[in-house]
Amino acid sequence: MTDVLTTSLAVTVRPGRPLAGLVTVDGSKNAALPLLAAAAATRRTVHLDNVPGSADVTAMLTLLQRSGCQLIRSVSHPQTLALTPASTPMPVPELPEAAHIRASYYLVPALLACCAQARLPWPGGCQIGERGMELHFQVYSAFGDKVDTGDGGYQITVAGHAPEEVSVQLPFRSRGASVVAVLRAVVGAQRLRLTNPNHSPEFTGMLSALTQAGWRIDLGPDTLTVEPPAHPRPSVTWTVPGDKIEASTLACAIAATGGSGRIEGVRGDEVAPVVAALNLAGIPAASEPRAVVVHGGGNPTGRALRAVASLSPGGLDADFEPALLALALGLPGTHLFADSINPGRHGNLLPQLARLGARFETLSPTQCRVTGPQRLTGAAVEATDIRTGSALMVAALTARGTTTIRGLGQLQRGHADLPAKLRALGADLREVTA
Repeated sequence: MTDVLTTSLAVTVRPGRPLAGLVTVDGSKNAALPLLAAAAATRRTVHLDNVPGSADVTAMLTLLQRSGCQLIRSVSHPQTLALTPASTPMPVPELPEAAHIRASYYLVPALLACCAQARLPWPGGCQIGERGMELHFQVYSAFGDKVDTGDGGYQITVAGHAPEEVSVQLPFRSRGASVVAVLRAVVGAQRLRLTNPNHSPEFTGMLSALTQAGWRIDLGPDTLTVEPPAHPRPSVTWTVPGDKIEASTLACAIAATGGSGRIEGVRGDEVAPVVAALNLAGIPAASEPRAVVVHGGGNPTGRALRAVASLSPGGLDADFEPALLALALGLPGTHLFADSINPGRHGNLLPQLARLGARFETLSPTQCRVTGPQRLTGAAVEATDIRTGSALMVAALTARGTTTIRGLGQLQRGHADLPAKLRALGADLREVTA
């Protein structure tokens, strides 16, 4: 994380010329966290490239070190590191800092691998809806583990003889529950049959990484099977994919200002829903194997955007929705947005955009309609969670006057330095002490 952002509490944004140029995204926080957890669960040395410097990833690395993992970071390439889990059993660590990140539950398999027990506080990070753990507890119970809960947190203990094969049926395609089910099988060297698995790139990327480590994995439309390796590989090298959410945010920012630009370091197919939305709105854009391009020009069509978050295969990632909503404020037509996956997100995002003068038709706590184009006016707002912060960046670039965005600590949880990338495209952003 850069010194500028760690010492600044807020950023001012002023409208200016259309954004233009070339930027490269960092590694994905959402992909890095399960890969780090998988590295610890394999109990072998894993080399990781393109590890982002976002606050949540940095916190996870610290927690893994406190759980017995050895971490060696390349001096010349700080985004490259080697992670070696503890080779011998160790006492169960107390990790109160885990309460500061929402994905802290990824630590459980790693702790079971080295300590046979995990004691963690309830997940925290930001308020975009409760991070339900009941489904995770059902997964661990299926493996025969003992689950205890209390006001301050929960405890998972390896108990009794582990079955050679475990079957788990998820009621919905939870990414978190899918990850912990697979990693629990890795820790126990057990066969797993998982029904209704997640299909997001972050999850399938972790499966590909485990395949490189020797695990036999077969992912179908509705069923995932996992089998232990016949010949475990002593070390492997994994690469964290580029951040599709950061790429989509930058694309929306470029489009909102009427600019043109190229965003590299991301798989274009992973940002296809955003590219499709831009083209539907009359903003020429294209995806390439390793880039997304916003061509500029074009004419607004007035066609309705429909951004409804979904866990179904091929569905819209919930984290795409906030930046698209901010973009839609300047587009003609009436557009629909919904995110029932994170039921508290609209409660964070919409009031902050309303401070800029944005108007919404609220259909439910998780669904709204936006009719544009609207004229926004700069004001003081707050990044109450990661995606609210990035959406406010997009909206502020088109607002008349100066917008001050406080709460950069939330934005830094998911992005090492998003303001710097926007500045590289020509945005007028300055760090201030709020």
